[in-house]
Amino acid sequence: MEKRWGKKWALICLFLCNWARNVSSLSVTVSDMECVYEYVLYEGDTISGNFVVVDHDIFWSSDHPGIDFTVTSPGGNTVHSLKGTSGDKFEFKAPRSGMYKFCFHNPYSTPETIAFYIHVGHIPTDHDLAKDEHLNPINVKIAELREALESVTAEQKYLKARDTRHRHSKLLPFSAFELS
Repeated sequence: MEKRWGKKWALICLFLCNWARNVSSLSVTVSDMECVYEYVLYEGDTISGNFVVVDHDIFWSSDHPGIDFTVTSPGGNTVHSLKGTSGDKFEFKAPRSGMYKFCFHNPYSTPETIAFYIHVGHIPTDHDLAKDEHLNPINVKIAELREALESVTAEQKYLKARDTRHRHSKLLPFSAFELS
């Protein structure tokens, strides 16, 4: 049972640490070309996100060509591309690990503010998870802590019982206490 819980805790910790580390949200003002970089640790990770040109309805006329969005892999290949849009969602698998470049191109000289969100998701494989031999020292420490906690709890119960006895003895007349 302890081995199963150890694996579950390791998986939960790995997931939470990975999730918190791989979320980015920002606003970028684009006059011509602006790029944002994100490092992807593992090949096959899912890269997802979205972007929206803020207040595009106010400033854009019907002839505005929109914003171009391009994602380039560490090898220099385009892995995702959108042309002439005011925003969209995207998702793809990373063909390799490394630094990815997310670029926004604004063909007009009027600066545009873009709200941008990206998430790099990693689903661990059996190879990524901690093995039982890695968790054994942790399980031993947990068992030691459990025993120490039990000892403290027993001491507290003992002291509480003594305290109750002393309080009770102060309420009884002296002669009644000597008879017991």
